[in-house]
Amino acid sequence: MKAYRGEDGRVLMFRPELNAMRMKNGAERMCMHSPSVQQFMEGVKQTVLANKRWVPPPGKGSLYLRPLLFGSGASLGVSAASEYTFVVFGSPVQNYFKEGTAALNLYVEEVVPRAYIGGTGAVKAISNYGPVLDAMRRAKARGFSDVLYLDAETKKNIEEVSAANIFLVKGNTIVTPATNGTILRGIIRESVIEIALDLGYKVEERVVPVEELKEAEEVFCTGTAAGIASVGSITFQNIRTEYKVGDGLVTQQLRSILVGIQNGSIQDTKGWVLEID
Repeated sequence: MKAYRGEDGRVLMFRPELNAMRMKNGAERMCMHSPSVQQFMEGVKQTVLANKRWVPPPGKGSLYLRPLLFGSGASLGVSAASEYTFVVFGSPVQNYFKEGTAALNLYVEEVVPRAYIGGTGAVKAISNYGPVLDAMRRAKARGFSDVLYLDAETKKNIEEVSAANIFLVKGNTIVTPATNGTILRGIIRESVIEIALDLGYKVEERVVPVEELKEAEEVFCTGTAAGIASVGSITFQNIRTEYKVGDGLVTQQLRSILVGIQNGSIQDTKGWVLEID
């Protein structure tokens, strides 16, 4: 998650309670004891306060927070550890993407080795980073920004990018693969869907065949690091499809509203932002 410096000097965090619930859910899958939501919130808040001076000025970046939970003490086989440690690391980061200018070029990965039948999402979040990192290395060696994955079962439908959810814009309709247990239900993903619905767009969460990439006018990705990142092109089976990028588009409209809520320049009517005193 990130902490932002508002225009008035306040330090703001975006939806930290959902990050707390994500850690709790992930820990339960691994039979781990996790901190309560209240303990998690207090931990990240104290980390932000201790590093408050390192939160960049408005528009220059953010303080990136990485909460971690790991087992400690002697453990044999696959039995759960007797103790767990909760820590929060913080580091200032610059803006990864300048608004409307840095479009991603994605490569559709057709080889889908998986530790578990399914996609990259919830599985990747626990223990399946190896195949993902290998595919990313191969794609970047060929000049691509990142990898777009197909579902492991049929290899006919798109799922998500390595560390981000994906959306297709077709007129007044925004389409994104439905979260079905394998796709990570991203916090930015859910926020963007709410913003789009408020603006009057129709949002479809459903199976998205890979051929549908050719029908989209715009494509964007969402994630904690990138926020909303424009996609300039996607290459599938050596065929490159290009998309609109720049000002005046749906992607830019959604990005501006999301950033405005995060940094406090747009009124937070949904209660998404936590102010750190």
